[in-house]
Amino acid sequence: MRRYLPFIIVGIVALLTASGATWLYRTKLAAASAAPAVTRNRPSDPAGSEVHALGPADATVTLEEYGDFQCPPCGALSQPINELARDFPRLRVVFKNFPLVMHQHANEAALAAEAAGLQGHFWQMHDLLYREQSIWSKAADTRPLFNAYAAMLKCNVDRFKKDMASDAVSARVKADQKAGGKIGVTNTPTIFINNTVLPAASLNPADLRAAVEAALKTPSLNRAANQ
Repeated sequence: MRRYLPFIIVGIVALLTASGATWLYRTKLAAASAAPAVTRNRPSDPAGSEVHALGPADATVTLEEYGDFQCPPCGALSQPINELARDFPRLRVVFKNFPLVMHQHANEAALAAEAAGLQGHFWQMHDLLYREQSIWSKAADTRPLFNAYAAMLKCNVDRFKKDMASDAVSARVKADQKAGGKIGVTNTPTIFINNTVLPAASLNPADLRAAVEAALKTPSLNRAANQ
């Protein structure tokens, strides 16, 4: 019996380890399931055109970003802005395309996001493009990667390809660029909080959060800005 004792002990330890790992996995899975989901919708703005937005259309504060998917500072702010949308229920986050000529694949990426949006996956593609920015931005041809991203998001890839090449999707990107140009946007990221542009020095996670918190504390100004 003593000869088999070490093997018995090893077997018991292995069983306990596996049980503990299973319990830890289930605990993490339950916690993830209980976490509040960010509302991802696409409401209409006052002019009637559709916008890509997180949060309620009647939010107290609106953060509007003009972004370029190949812009590294935009990529650095992507997750912090998602966290703001999650943390502040009275905040509405709006994204508008502003691909810069200096970025070789920025316009293609904007088209990819809009094409995914036609199948209900704009924000998922938005997040994926920023997360994978260092990969696709260096590719000679982005189309295979963008098609693969669309497949990952469970889009109809054939439809995605056609939409990327369509005049309607191209017009959507150009409309955002035109809207930005009319209000003086020249660089990315350009961020407005209740129609007030943030200075370049404030385009970091800490200052951005502070600006949102300050806006949420001034309801009278918020009402005037959103009328």
